[in-house]
Parts: sequence; structure tokens; C-alpha cells
Amino acid sequence: MNINSTEASPSASVQVRRFLKGDSVEHLTLLLHRAYADHAAVGRVFFASYQTPQDTQHRLSRGECWVAMSGKTLLGTVTVSAPHTTPAGYPAPAGAGSFWQLAVDPSQRGTGLGHRLLTLAETRIAALGSTRVVIDTSSQATELVDWYRRRGYTRIGTWQWNVTNYDSVVLMKNLSTATLCGGPDKP
Repeated sequence: MNINSTEASPSASVQVRRFLKGDSVEHLTLLLHRAYADHAAVGRVFFASYQTPQDTQHRLSRGECWVAMSGKTLLGTVTVSAPHTTPAGYPAPAGAGSFWQLAVDPSQRGTGLGHRLLTLAETRIAALGSTRVVIDTSSQATELVDWYRRRGYTRIGTWQWNVTNYDSVVLMKNLSTATLCGGPDKP
């Protein structure tokens, strides 16, 4: 997959590229707030639903941030890191990569953009040398957990972050050319 292409797909007019120095951290933060608003509305306090632009900048500094753009309109994002450093006790194998702030503007749900960003994250993590990816999300967000499971992720543990109000389920996927993000894009 050419990550900078506009290949034929439901989100074909969307260009995916690295976040640039002149890009707006404020606009990225607002995208995160919109993308995670449904979770917040049902009481799941995802950090991305309320983080400040300073928090966003800090999270960007820990990995490669990618953005999905249609012209000058920001439609999606994901940040990747490999290998990724985790807190002591976090259930992740050494050397695993991770991604966070995977977000799609609500207007783009169902277009395949989330799947495209997930594929990008997995591809970049593999290119950076990790053979496994570990992520976490709210155990209460069953539709999201199921979306990841349909793409080859399996539960390996739980974690409690001090910036959320829920237990997280920790999911892992072994990466190989044959297993990079398959399956339909229906959360």
C-alpha cells in the first residue's frame, strides 16, 4: 500500500501524510474531541475526548503522527511508535509497537478511512521493526473491541490509566504481510 496515494477506495479522495510542523495541533485536538464525543456521551472518558492541545502535542512527540486530509480539511489521524515504551506492569511483550489517537471525523464513518488508518499504523509499526502491535481501549466499548477483533487483535490483559474512568482491555496482533489488517470496516 502506498500510504501517500489516493488509491481507489471509499476514501480515495483523502490524502494520508505525516503531520507537518506547520499543521495545527489545535485542529487535531478538535478532531479528537469530535471523534471520541460519542464515547464521552455514554460516560466513557477517553483521554482524547478532553485532552488539551498541550496534551496532544506531548502525545505527538512520542511517535509518528499521520493525518488524513481532503484538501485542507482534517478528516482522520493516527500516531504510531515502535518499539513502544509502556509503564511497568503494562501487559505488552518487549519490542511491540503501538498506536494511539486513531480517530476519524464522524462525517467519515463508514467510508473505510478508519480501516485505512489502521492498515497504515500496522504497516508503519512493521516497517519500524516490530512484529507485534499492542493497543488498549475501554472494555465498555464493545463495538470498538469487536472491530479490532475482526481485524486479528486478541485480548492479552487489562490496564487502568489514571486519565480515564474505565478499565482498558489490552489487545495484541502479530504482524506479518499476510495478516496486516484484513476484514470489513464496520465498527
